[in-house]
Amino acid sequence: MISELDRYHGLPNGMFSCDEHLAGRNPSQGSELCAVVEYMFSLEQSLAIMGDASLGDRLEKLAFNALPGTMTDDMWAHQYDQQPNQVECSLHREPWTTNGPESNLYGLEPHFGCCTANFSQGWPKFAASLFMTSAQGGLVAAAYSPCEAHIKLKGTEVHVVEETEYPFRGSIRMTVSPSRPLTFPFLLRIPGWAKGVKILVNGREESAARAGEFARVEREWKQGDRVEITFPMQPRVVAGFYGSVSVERGPLVFAYNIGQDWLKLRDRGMTADWQVYPSSRWNYALEVNPSAQSQNIAVSENALTDKPFAAEGTPAQLHVKARLLPSWTASEGVAGTLPQSPVESSEHDETITLIPYAAAKLRITSFPWLSPKTT
Repeated sequence: MISELDRYHGLPNGMFSCDEHLAGRNPSQGSELCAVVEYMFSLEQSLAIMGDASLGDRLEKLAFNALPGTMTDDMWAHQYDQQPNQVECSLHREPWTTNGPESNLYGLEPHFGCCTANFSQGWPKFAASLFMTSAQGGLVAAAYSPCEAHIKLKGTEVHVVEETEYPFRGSIRMTVSPSRPLTFPFLLRIPGWAKGVKILVNGREESAARAGEFARVEREWKQGDRVEITFPMQPRVVAGFYGSVSVERGPLVFAYNIGQDWLKLRDRGMTADWQVYPSSRWNYALEVNPSAQSQNIAVSENALTDKPFAAEGTPAQLHVKARLLPSWTASEGVAGTLPQSPVESSEHDETITLIPYAAAKLRITSFPWLSPKTT
């Protein structure tokens, strides 16, 4: 079912279009916040049942992109529908199939109050699914985030502390402390994108683990044992709708952050409803080659703050060459259908910055890419 949704309705943020009906792969279509939360819960349950590592990849993609991507930084306002290519949030009926004109406003309960009641389940249930146990009595790192867990294995208490700046960094350190020495397998999910992962136990390298599987480390564990994982975090270019491309690094999707003017529509008690209008141009085509093994994309990093998905000082940024594409325009507040790539542009070269998807409240996530003869 996931494969079919991706094939016919998949979007670059890991969701499928559902605004309210399934609506194809155009990244200007939206996804309902309730669907993001319920999709995450379905993936958590399916991962627990099936043990399929790819379900953990999708779960992290939603948890670190689509879920925070539909909320303001203080979480006092959210959208009913979010769009990967979201160039305006205003009182338009386009491009929704049956939803109303408030669908992508940021507010207390835009369009309908279900997401207001539902979105707060997303991260707590994700946190509760970071560690699992296996049917064979092992410990499973199903997804990654800074956390602390108390788990009982074979009647023995096991305390695990995970320290990491994932998903912005690729280093993870876990301290495993059973209440007494205990032999059990520790299964570590290796994302499908993590080719060349390195695993150390107490400073000693384990045998190579394959991307897209669970690495198995079985030994007698004692208090203070350390597991260190280093995931490679090279930028990746991913093909999409009409030959377009999106850019990923680790579990994060990156987007161009469009300048924003926020216009208050109404006060709503302790919060407000907002329209958001673009204050900068957004119609860029990237100078990348989707078929190349490596891309000319530079990475810069900033210190992690208590609002990691805020646009100001994002912990990770990507820098890529691009050109404006004047023929790609918006209508009724909606980015037009992506031109079939590759495209040509006579505009001058620029280096634009991409930030994590969730940090860009107005954004372009799916880009046309330039024909090599114009670069």
